[in-house]
Amino acid sequence: MTFLRVLACVALALAVPAMAADPYPSKPIRMIVGFPPGGAVDVIARTLGQQLSTDLKQAVVIENKPGAGTNIAVRALIESPPDGYTLMLTANSLAANMALYKPQPFDAERDVVPVALVGRVPVVIATNASSEFRTLASLVQAAKAKPGTINYASPGNGSTPHLAMELFARAAGIELTHVPYKGGAPAITDVLGGQLPLVAVNALEVVPHVKAGKLRVLASMSAKRPSFLPDTPTIAESGYPGFEASVWYGVIAPKGTPAGVIAKLAAAVQKALASSEVQGRLSAVGGEVTYGNPQQFGALIHSERVRYDKLIREANIRPD
Repeated sequence: MTFLRVLACVALALAVPAMAADPYPSKPIRMIVGFPPGGAVDVIARTLGQQLSTDLKQAVVIENKPGAGTNIAVRALIESPPDGYTLMLTANSLAANMALYKPQPFDAERDVVPVALVGRVPVVIATNASSEFRTLASLVQAAKAKPGTINYASPGNGSTPHLAMELFARAAGIELTHVPYKGGAPAITDVLGGQLPLVAVNALEVVPHVKAGKLRVLASMSAKRPSFLPDTPTIAESGYPGFEASVWYGVIAPKGTPAGVIAKLAAAVQKALASSEVQGRLSAVGGEVTYGNPQQFGALIHSERVRYDKLIREANIRPD
């Protein structure tokens, strides 16, 4: 009888921690954003966070940590406890910065764990409406005739539009001259003013100017035509099958976050992305909902890392 009582006490002692442990999540979740408030990534994070708050029954607090091409934000994530209460909405820079910055600021496949791919925003090649370039083919023809004489603007060295344009130039076998700006808005302004003939930028930034008849989009670098630019051909449709280069967004967590927590978060993100509110807000900033589970998102990060590493090395691209 004494032995049975001892066993019962041991069983009760083991059960108490399990009973006392709060189910995840039991407190607010922090979502880090490596960009200032008001931009596309911030808008997407806040929209997604609001929906996740409803589904997870806990507040999702957005924390903006801009700087160093999002490296400051990634470092803050990596140094956070891997308990599911600190997440980050990241973009292509997660894959590119490992090759872009020296020394390497982090290893995305070692230091973080993918939760879910959220969506994509197309990168486009646009020109002044009065430009001689009427089609992508006419641009390629001119560039081949006079290599290196055609300038294009981008939001900055190492930005996703810059890298996308370099990938296209290699695919087309042409040489263009890159002129980096501090953001998409000033780059577009100079193309509108005729200082440069071309700009590579996120599609959402050119739409108002296209509607006003001031810019012409030659091609979208997305896999399919953007819903808000239905008459714009893709690079793949324009003679380069398989070409795709978009800005993508996804949720990541610190390495070591429990698999069960990752699975719960991934399911919550998938449910949130299915809501009309999230889809509408993402569409409003030029994006398209594209859910990917942790495995799919991890595969994307790896493939983009390999692609960017080769490009940055061979083109000797350096950050601003």
